[in-house]
Amino acid sequence: MLHIIKADYDNTLHSGFIVELMNDYAQDEMGGGEALTDFVKENLVSEMRKRPHLHTFIALESSCAIGLINLVEGFSTFSAKPLLNIHDVIVKGGYRGQGVSRRLFEAADEFARGMGCCKLTLEVLEKNEAAQRAYRAFGYEPYRLDDQFGIAQFWHKKLQ
Repeated sequence: MLHIIKADYDNTLHSGFIVELMNDYAQDEMGGGEALTDFVKENLVSEMRKRPHLHTFIALESSCAIGLINLVEGFSTFSAKPLLNIHDVIVKGGYRGQGVSRRLFEAADEFARGMGCCKLTLEVLEKNEAAQRAYRAFGYEPYRLDDQFGIAQFWHKKLQ
């Protein structure tokens, strides 16, 4: 039976699940295709623990971690309310297409509503059509302020 739990970063079992699932995701072609470095594996959860604006929900099937969703609190200056950004969504290969991501998104939605958030946001790779189909089915759509200006893009600048 599938259970969704809020991760406790002080719980060594939960910490292990997070590192395992993030490493699985990193090795997937949509996660970059390379395992996490030893540094990241050793420091990920301790760094997450320092940041009270991070939240993780883990999907468990018979005490095995099969998925997770990482959330980062943000703030909408146009709404003067908090928002949550869905930063990572992971479902192990053998469990995809079985409703695990839907349950993780439902947990994120409930958590965001409980915080009084005005919206949930996420980024998705342009060629990740399977994820885009799922996100649309969950009620998400590309952000656009006005059709004349097009769809917002997610950009970055690496500092290290």
